[in-house]
Amino acid sequence: MHGYSRLSTSRSSLSPSPPSSPRYRQLRSLSGSDSGRGSVGFSVRDPKQSSSSSSIMEKLVFLILSAVFRRKGLLLFAPLLYISMMLLYMGSVNFDVSISNLKTRVVSVNKRPPSGSVYRSPQVFEKLWPFMEAETRNSSTHALSTAWNSRVHHVWKPCINRSTLTVLPNSNGFLIIEANGGLNQQRLSICDAVAVAGLLNASLVIPIFHLNSVWRDSSKFGDIFDEEFFIQALSKHVNIVRELPTDVLQQYDNNISSIVNLRVKAWSSPMYYLHKVLPKLLQLRAVRIAPFSNRLAHGVPPDVQALRCLANFEALRFAESIRTLADLMVGRMIKKSSQSGGKYVSVHLRFEEDMVAFSCCEYDGGEEEKHEMDLARERSWRGKFRRRGRVIRPGANRVDGKCPLTPLEVGMMLRGMGFDNTTVIYVAAGKIYKAEKYMAPLRQMFPRLETKDTIATKEELAPFKGHSSRLAALDYTVCLHSEVFVTTQGGNFPHFLMGHRRYIYAGHAKTVKPDKRKLALTFDDPNIRWKNFAQQMQDMLRHNDLKGMEMKKSSGSLYTFPMPDCMCKVPKTKNNG
Repeated sequence: MHGYSRLSTSRSSLSPSPPSSPRYRQLRSLSGSDSGRGSVGFSVRDPKQSSSSSSIMEKLVFLILSAVFRRKGLLLFAPLLYISMMLLYMGSVNFDVSISNLKTRVVSVNKRPPSGSVYRSPQVFEKLWPFMEAETRNSSTHALSTAWNSRVHHVWKPCINRSTLTVLPNSNGFLIIEANGGLNQQRLSICDAVAVAGLLNASLVIPIFHLNSVWRDSSKFGDIFDEEFFIQALSKHVNIVRELPTDVLQQYDNNISSIVNLRVKAWSSPMYYLHKVLPKLLQLRAVRIAPFSNRLAHGVPPDVQALRCLANFEALRFAESIRTLADLMVGRMIKKSSQSGGKYVSVHLRFEEDMVAFSCCEYDGGEEEKHEMDLARERSWRGKFRRRGRVIRPGANRVDGKCPLTPLEVGMMLRGMGFDNTTVIYVAAGKIYKAEKYMAPLRQMFPRLETKDTIATKEELAPFKGHSSRLAALDYTVCLHSEVFVTTQGGNFPHFLMGHRRYIYAGHAKTVKPDKRKLALTFDDPNIRWKNFAQQMQDMLRHNDLKGMEMKKSSGSLYTFPMPDCMCKVPKTKNNG
């Protein structure tokens, strides 16, 4: 018999088994019946019926195709033929043909790299720089005042369903979770844990932070988040305790590791938790789920979703030491931006060595860069990129928009969008790969550039050094309050920031999320004219303006798209518009 839970078990629309990842798409099965042979889009004549003038080549082609059909290989052969023809048609395989010797008629065929597959941004910058300077001298308006002009008749305001219970029912047991990863992956785990605890009517033990081999941050929950505020903000919704009661801990020999660890699949449904986890919780008094990243489906009932909203946007705030310094940094950024009405641009720049290495993209560092990236990949992901069958294709990655933007490319994009050299920019980043080389052109375009190391003193940052999550919390706060936020490579940091910005800016993310496939083509054209370049960048800014108030889709996350789960639509007025 199940204990009390907030989700009625009579909901027939929810499956008792955990769903697969929303990124998973079921493949269609291929029919292997022989009756499909006759449905081929072309026919092959019987050689006995062919005329005596048939060439040897025709007969050879016939024999090859006949062998393929007899071996039932059509389903393998046809797609390969189709893909080959499409690649040739679309220009993925390009050739330059020239006659190298007119007398001997020697023809040379050279393979040409596909458009957008080579890093040519420095050449483009060299050509466009004089026009950027001229544009600055002739500019009369500041782009920060006109960046967001969506003509909407409604805006959104926070309206979390705060339905509370007068008295929380008796707990069904204690839920212990382990949050792994960086700052915002930990944040995701915490908020999902609150939702699961509410669903199961369990008491949630303050989450344990796993020491990650990449982040290497030993911070505890209370070092990053305001623990007391978190407990109080959720007190009428979910019971939060700092540690297990003595009697429960003694049941497991005072060792949390002795508590059974339930291996919950990713994206598990609420019904899965009720059918699989709740019985164990009632039986054992305490259960552990580690790791707990992405262990709850995006689509859950409204009352469970409301707990996610409450945890992320209201209950989780940074520890006082982080808030104090972050507020000082925001104030200094606003003061430095007085020329633009206190508005500034923040950029989440992902061009650290490990990010460049993981992307398997190539830039302009030649053999030295390739050697450094090979060492970095081996150091962080031991053998993952050397497995049999693993092919690294830097050009294809660039065309597909998977390469981290360089500081130079971010600068060119922003200048094209109309942000001039008086714009104050805050760069949120780790240690940039070859910073002296790659940051120089960005500083050239935006001399009023700041980072946490320039906006805060060494003495102020000293307590945070060696704690990447606490430093990330400083960056997060400064980016949250910028007029324009620019994301360059995806990940939890920009996804949570976009959602948080929508929550505090009437539903608009005020975020530039560039189309890197288009940028790859644009930055690969050294002959592009400034007028054309600027037009493309401004079109991209307008597109981001229109997408700023995007609603959550069924497979989306409310941490990025809080409407409509955490916000309500209201008519636009002068006060809220």
